[in-house]
Amino acid sequence: MTDQTTSADLDPAPARAPMRIRARGRSFLALVLSPEAPLDAWLEGLDNQIARSVGFFAGRPVILDLGLVAQDAEGLEGLQTALKERSIHMIGIEGADRSWPALAAWDWPASLEGGRASGAVEFPEAEGEAPAPVEAAPQRAESLIIDRAIRSGQSIMHLDGDVVVIGSVASGAELVAGGSIHIYGALRGRAIAGVGGQPNARIFAARMQAELLAIDGFYMIAEEMDAEIHDQPAQALLSEDRVTVTKLP
Repeated sequence: MTDQTTSADLDPAPARAPMRIRARGRSFLALVLSPEAPLDAWLEGLDNQIARSVGFFAGRPVILDLGLVAQDAEGLEGLQTALKERSIHMIGIEGADRSWPALAAWDWPASLEGGRASGAVEFPEAEGEAPAPVEAAPQRAESLIIDRAIRSGQSIMHLDGDVVVIGSVASGAELVAGGSIHIYGALRGRAIAGVGGQPNARIFAARMQAELLAIDGFYMIAEEMDAEIHDQPAQALLSEDRVTVTKLP
């Protein structure tokens, strides 16, 4: 018997080129909840807000800031369970230490770093002479203009200025803007304007049918809107810490 060797046996298979790994950045708006004592009263207030803003927390990432709660606060041990029962999805915990006895049984999410606060924080001046104010260079806010309709399930976020949509916003879609929101079509989804402390922001729609409107942290759901404004040209603005919707001329 002869040993037959082919060229395929002699030539090694060509080396496969390493597959290129593609990565993209994507930012999300995380809400920060800051509980305060007494926690039972705070949870009652949260329930009231959830009832007024149905579905607002659904699928939203939340960071729990315990900086205003003492480690021996009554009810702290069961707070995480209480939030989970309310479908609050926590992606981070800050302002507390894992060594706190009340947090021993908590599921601690992985630490997050590099987040950017969307609201301004004012620090109190130390006693004595206040330092001279420093004038900051004015920043130009750029508008995001979208020349298409926004489909259901899409989420558009632009924290550096206004959002302008040349089209309609479908039910189940969401717009988040640091400034105002302008819809040249029907607004059937959720519009959240003035993120980061812009109470003068407004929401304009050629046909107002919004599921939820929010400006600078204050909310209005569809059921709270005047029926006469539904499907009419309208604007939403803040008036005495309440979202108000009025017809456009």
